[in-house]
Amino acid sequence: MVDQAPCSSARRRHLEELRSCAPVVVPSLLLCDFANLEQEILRVEAAGVRALHLDVMDGHFVPNLSYGLTIVSAVRRVTQLPLDTHLMIANPERYLEAYYEAGADIITVHAEAVAKPADVLRRIRELGAGAGIAIKPGTPPSAVLRFADLCDLVLVMSVEPGFGGQLFESSALGKLRELRRHMPREVLLEVDGGINDNTIGPCAQAGADLCVVGSAIFRHRDYSARVRSLSSLAESRPLDHE
Repeated sequence: MVDQAPCSSARRRHLEELRSCAPVVVPSLLLCDFANLEQEILRVEAAGVRALHLDVMDGHFVPNLSYGLTIVSAVRRVTQLPLDTHLMIANPERYLEAYYEAGADIITVHAEAVAKPADVLRRIRELGAGAGIAIKPGTPPSAVLRFADLCDLVLVMSVEPGFGGQLFESSALGKLRELRRHMPREVLLEVDGGINDNTIGPCAQAGADLCVVGSAIFRHRDYSARVRSLSSLAESRPLDHE
């Protein structure tokens, strides 16, 4: 990649490992049992997941509140897994340092939430984290393609951000295909929203490296069985362009 400030060696290694293992099932902690947060993390770790997805919502950029720095810091204390931190917040540039210090390995901001995405992506890399940019269902891939040399991850939202348990929007598949055609291969493509047994295969086939899963794991008793099943469904679908 060009224009890339080096991130910490551990965090860079996390990115490389995720690329090499793609497609990867990444649990979203939004729907876990927060009364037993540490046990929930240990259970998905035991299931063999390779990263955790943290959805930060501010009730302003999206119409919901979730959690913030305190939870990210708490999760960091109980796991060495990479923390894929999705900031669904207004003015995320004000909080980049704080989330990095809390333990975020990847920091993803929304293209719709920042006036100068290039500056924000550069700053994330300067801090030492992987730099991600996300787009809502109504935002075209062209909004992020011009930042290909500045980001490590592009997140395609397949539901409107803000709430868990929504139905998958199939327009995400076309976006993933377009991004995979035009983005450098080292840029991770992530999809989030409505990912389950029926949708994870098509997403992986369209080019998704990371598939964020909430209810399809946390609403079942056996996390290990769910992760195995979802991973198998993702791995069984060859890329569209191969």
